[in-house]
Amino acid sequence: MNPLLQPARFGELRLANRVVMAPMTRSRADSAAVPTPVMIDYYAQRASSGLIVAEGTSPSADGLGYCRTPAIYNQRQIDAWRQVTEAVHAAGGQIVLQLMHCGRVATRHNKPAGSRTVAPSAVRAEVQLFTDAVGMADTEQPEALSREEIRQIIGEYRQAALNAREAGFDGVELHCTSGYLPMQFMSQNANQRTDEYGGSADNRVRFALEVLQAMAEAIGPGRVGVRFCPGNKFNDIADGDPAATFEALLRGLDGLNLAYLHIMRAHTRKVDAFTQARAAFSGPLIVNDGFEPDSAEQMVADGLADAVSFGRHFIANPDLVARISGRLPLAEFDRHTLYSPGPEGYSDYPTADAGSLEELS
Repeated sequence: MNPLLQPARFGELRLANRVVMAPMTRSRADSAAVPTPVMIDYYAQRASSGLIVAEGTSPSADGLGYCRTPAIYNQRQIDAWRQVTEAVHAAGGQIVLQLMHCGRVATRHNKPAGSRTVAPSAVRAEVQLFTDAVGMADTEQPEALSREEIRQIIGEYRQAALNAREAGFDGVELHCTSGYLPMQFMSQNANQRTDEYGGSADNRVRFALEVLQAMAEAIGPGRVGVRFCPGNKFNDIADGDPAATFEALLRGLDGLNLAYLHIMRAHTRKVDAFTQARAAFSGPLIVNDGFEPDSAEQMVADGLADAVSFGRHFIANPDLVARISGRLPLAEFDRHTLYSPGPEGYSDYPTADAGSLEELS
């Protein structure tokens, strides 16, 4: 039998198969960062995956950065997310929530009034973000976090994990890559601190590890995962020695007994992320980035990973697991509707019935 279709246990998470839906920002929340009804349909349609990792969701108003992305710091947001998790569970699925604090990758046009843009140091990200209000906009100049403010943010992550459980999520995943706050701390250009959170690789990974520890203490380590991509330069990140940073992170993860490590293919030839993770992380390993069903099957069969996550293939194939099982062709997604509001290009992709398969052939 296809090893991707075998069940697995990741901490307290019981996967019916090893086909994981990767977290993907799709910009379908409302302007108050509240999940919308169309998100209920979208996630429920994909509940046959062994595990859904729901899109990056902010633990606080300060953590927002993009337009129409969800959060989970107030009751409206919790209640709306509960409708999503109930629909996924009713369809037999399992779902965790990825927690994403954008840090300096933010513009005031995408944040509520009175919120702040913060970062390890007062260094602006040299990128622009799309806004519904003014189109493309520069990021804000961030405020450098004090030690006390760092502790407060760690507390916000902890509360967000508790809120996620209240909303019915089976666990949480820390978004620790793509240039957001945890990776800003790890970055040598964004982090110019001289205290215990800056300088050496061990110091720069400290924030992420303290966040993970706080969430694990709140909801149990077997319900907490982490996603990382060594050498990822997205959102103006620079690291002269990504292998050393990754090694420090892996060393810190040892003993936390997390549910899983979700590792993306390294964005540099200096790091073999999958090999390094498999060698140094004793828990379940989910790999991601550019896999097709055949190559994913081989990764699990060879013992190089315990599961494989798919992003783009889950966009246009809500029944991806069934298509993998039946060796059926995969549909292609429409790039023009990735981030547009509404159901088009989101919850309206068909399953592989006879008619849709005829269109694919």
